[in-house]
Amino acid sequence: METRSIPTPSPGSAAYQPEPGRPAPHTPSRKLGARRRRPAVLAMAVALIAAGGLGGAVLYNSSGQRIAVLALARDVPMGQVITADDLVVARIAGDPALRPLDARDLSRTVGLRATTDLWHGAMLTRADVSADPIMQPGLQVAGVAAKRSQLPATRLQPGLRVQIVYTPENRTDQATLPRTPETMTGTVSAVGKADTDGVQVIDVAVGQADAARLAVWVASGRFQVVLAPRGGAGGGS
Repeated sequence: METRSIPTPSPGSAAYQPEPGRPAPHTPSRKLGARRRRPAVLAMAVALIAAGGLGGAVLYNSSGQRIAVLALARDVPMGQVITADDLVVARIAGDPALRPLDARDLSRTVGLRATTDLWHGAMLTRADVSADPIMQPGLQVAGVAAKRSQLPATRLQPGLRVQIVYTPENRTDQATLPRTPETMTGTVSAVGKADTDGVQVIDVAVGQADAARLAVWVASGRFQVVLAPRGGAGGGS
């Protein structure tokens, strides 16, 4: 029998060839794995975008929620009684920093007094109204019809303290020595509109003992209205 020797491939020689008829093992490429993972990544991205859009919509709706509140339909001076015509219902975006009166408080707000000057279009808060009357017990209200020259340049408003100075007509037969004029301190409770002649009626709350005397001063037209010093005492002479 003939014997043949098959040389062993040395390093650097040709690579090992598989036996004829036997297929070589197939290794999946990286591109195929990337293709398999791509649909899952896209689905996750779509889910995240949808969740973000839903969260933004919820936040927008919660921040844009409208509530019904009370607002001023016209200017209301301090001390004036609030009527239904002074108020209007407005809808605003809810904000914890704002504390306006709810529209459901309309019936309870009518009849209260303004604690400060209220302006048209402003929201009404609980601090803007009060049930306490400006005129305290023991006082009377007297109407003072005054000309522009008898009033201070400062616009009078309810709650303002004033002094009414009696200015009798000078007589030549009276002593020429200076005499302290009679004065009366009161609180403005209401301010009327000036008529075509420039006469304006001011309601002033004074002590009961001074009401009749003030009426005499007003009838004579010999008086002057001045602003009272800050921190002055109650109505009285």
